[in-house]
Amino acid sequence: MKRIVFSLLSASFACASISASSALADPRAKCGQEPSAPAITATDTAHYNASVDKFQAYEKEARAYNSCVASAAQKEEQAISEDARDRIAKIHAVSTGVQQRIAANFSHMSAELTTAGKKLAKH
Repeated sequence: MKRIVFSLLSASFACASISASSALADPRAKCGQEPSAPAITATDTAHYNASVDKFQAYEKEARAYNSCVASAAQKEEQAISEDARDRIAKIHAVSTGVQQRIAANFSHMSAELTTAGKKLAKH
């Protein structure tokens, strides 16, 4: 019984991971183009100062972009988590229902056989 339930759950998780991975959104989609890292040139003071300015501008853009991607990823992860939780709850409810029905059948049939065995033993 446990093997059947485990097999059903494994198959369900495999299907869930296939459909979930195909539905994933790219967290970069709403964040625009990732800023390119500038080249650093330090051959003289003027180039060095220009590189520092480029670095600072890049740092500001890169942090904003990273924040956007992280926020979008967190939202996507939350949506996936909620979907998985709902799907797992449905799978669990089905599995639990089957286990309860089978256990009730075993209990009922065992009681019937016990009662019948006692009646037949008297004859």
